[in-house]
Amino acid sequence: MGLTTESAVAPPGTPSPGAGPDAPPDPDDPALLRVVPARHYARWAAGIGVTVLVAQFVHGLADNPVWEWGVFSDYILSETIVDAVWVTLQLTAYATALGFLLGTVLAFMRLSRSPLLQTVAWTYVWIFRSIPMIVQLVFWFNLSALYERLGVGVPFGPVFWSVDSNSLIGTMGAAVIGLTLHQAAYAAEIVRGGVVAVDHGQLEAAAALGIPRLRQIRRIVLPQAMRAILPTAGNEIIGLLKGTSVVYVMAIGELFYQVQVIYGRNGRVIPLLLVATAWYVLLTSLLSVGQYYVERHYARGSDRTPPPTPIQRARRLVQTLRSAASRPDRPVIPRKSFGGSR
Repeated sequence: MGLTTESAVAPPGTPSPGAGPDAPPDPDDPALLRVVPARHYARWAAGIGVTVLVAQFVHGLADNPVWEWGVFSDYILSETIVDAVWVTLQLTAYATALGFLLGTVLAFMRLSRSPLLQTVAWTYVWIFRSIPMIVQLVFWFNLSALYERLGVGVPFGPVFWSVDSNSLIGTMGAAVIGLTLHQAAYAAEIVRGGVVAVDHGQLEAAAALGIPRLRQIRRIVLPQAMRAILPTAGNEIIGLLKGTSVVYVMAIGELFYQVQVIYGRNGRVIPLLLVATAWYVLLTSLLSVGQYYVERHYARGSDRTPPPTPIQRARRLVQTLRSAASRPDRPVIPRKSFGGSR
């Protein structure tokens, strides 16, 4: 049974049947409601306060003579500082590569079914995470007090070849060994956490297909584990970059040590510390950019349409502006995907 015309629901804003043209409007009519934008007073106050603080900080940087920007500009690209930055990069690269290589071995030792390998790996991680880095560096720097000579021979038997420990390791070698062994303990837990995060069904499927165990780890487990490994590993590498400043106790000419030497001579402490700060910020920023692109590379398996990179966003913005300039009579509406997924 159909509805009559009188019982049909009228659209919003339509006067009720029987109402004359001079009848007052219905106050409950949604079409007559006034839309008022929300006012975020607390957000505005917080924004104003932060802006004032940032402006005061920038004004202090430019106006305070203690910063001595002239001294800063004299030393920021000086040969001594650039050489010290190169030493810092070498220590970071060696310790990162060797530390994560050893850490990966320790991680799979902990994941093995051998109680002996599990115990050795757990003990290593426990010891080297318990001892501060500066203590380990000083210990390796004084290794010759424990072993005057290092050699190769039969275990518990005669030694066929030996060399003085100081000439074999040296100061730089002691620093690399200390940083590597310290880093390996943390890298082992990072890699182990990434491997554990991979679904065990992946290994079962690979085993059912007859794929060898080593190839399962190299081609199936590790590529998927990298998504969980990379964020923590990136933080650890950045921390290692800044942690190389601890080797100043060994009188190695890295960045912080050279800055100390220079301001110990001329007394310009603040501008020299600012030089070290600027270099650390630059190097950390470059590592962060590299981490972003490496994470993006390993995320391709789960995200087939990753968001555009900053460079791609900039190119899209330039194209939009060029289109607007070439057609001034036609407004250009930015694409909805700008800043989002492609």
